Amino acid sequence: MSVDMAYRQCGAADLKLSVLGIGCWTFGGGPYWGNQDQSDVNDVVHAAVDCGINYFDTAEAYNEGRSESSLAIAMQGLKRDSIIIGSKVTPANCYPGVLEEHCEASLKRLHTDYIDLYMLHWPIHPHSIKHFTKDPAVIDNPPEIGRTFEILAKLKQSGKIRHIGISNFSAGRMQEDIPANFAVAANELPYNLLCRAVEFDAMASCKENGVGIISYMTLLQGILAGKYPTLAVVPEWQRRTRHFAASGSPLCRHGEAGFEDETDRAIKAIKAVAGANKVDMAELAIRWAIENPNISCALVGARNRAQLKANVHSLAIEMDPEVVRELNRLTDPLKQQLGNHLDLYESADNDRTL
Repeated sequence: MSVDMAYRQCGAADLKLSVLGIGCWTFGGGPYWGNQDQSDVNDVVHAAVDCGINYFDTAEAYNEGRSESSLAIAMQGLKRDSIIIGSKVTPANCYPGVLEEHCEASLKRLHTDYIDLYMLHWPIHPHSIKHFTKDPAVIDNPPEIGRTFEILAKLKQSGKIRHIGISNFSAGRMQEDIPANFAVAANELPYNLLCRAVEFDAMASCKENGVGIISYMTLLQGILAGKYPTLAVVPEWQRRTRHFAASGSPLCRHGEAGFEDETDRAIKAIKAVAGANKVDMAELAIRWAIENPNISCALVGARNRAQLKANVHSLAIEMDPEVVRELNRLTDPLKQQLGNHLDLYESADNDRTL
């Protein structure tokens, strides 16, 4: 996979990321994505490094820690300083003493002495914490956000982590929760042609405060890869976002009517643009994301080397600025319908990022 990888500074931090990063949620296997063969994980990680990808994104919550463990196995034989590891701690695990223990547990699973970018997975408040625990003692008495950042700063001072990050923080949450003069390297946010909420104000807020953006769901879990011929055949786990009517999946939480007609029209329009430009829809969607200079790194998943090769090939596409403008125009109606809500899984009234 010969490709000229590009690298971008992550906000104001001394952290340079490849424009494509590997999302490791599937690593280790689990009920959401099904089984994942470790030999394929090994192939993906080694091939990614060979083509210049340096960022690998995981979390303690991904497959109950198995994602971190699987990544550690795949990294064997690679130079540690050639890899930038991002991991996340859940908001339910941010109490004094508990946060330190969970950081140590991630370090142990990852078989490393330090985590390059350690992120708070979601804002800390009862509604967000309910996603990770049913314990009323935790939900009703969440960790204190200011104290959490103090602990993260101490972990950085000790060398356990190199940079502090956040994930799923809206512009308002950033302003309200992050202490003044506290250096946050990155905010990990959903961003793709069908999820453009960050463009309302979160992207500008990150730029203003020197915070890099690592974007996830670049292909909306396969929907923008052309994996599903119609929305009707999208699996239940992937039908939980606000694009879909809540009645379409018993796993869905948002309770809204969804925007399936608008989503379907946007997908058909994107396919038409891809066809007119003689490129694969997935490649077009990935290229569109990294054309935005405010995105430090766009995450893509890969179950095997073939999928990785297809994703990396997007870097070879020359994207005419007019095509970017056309894609923006075609997907703007859906953007306006979904509104300024970064949380794809809860209703607008229950947005966990606000």
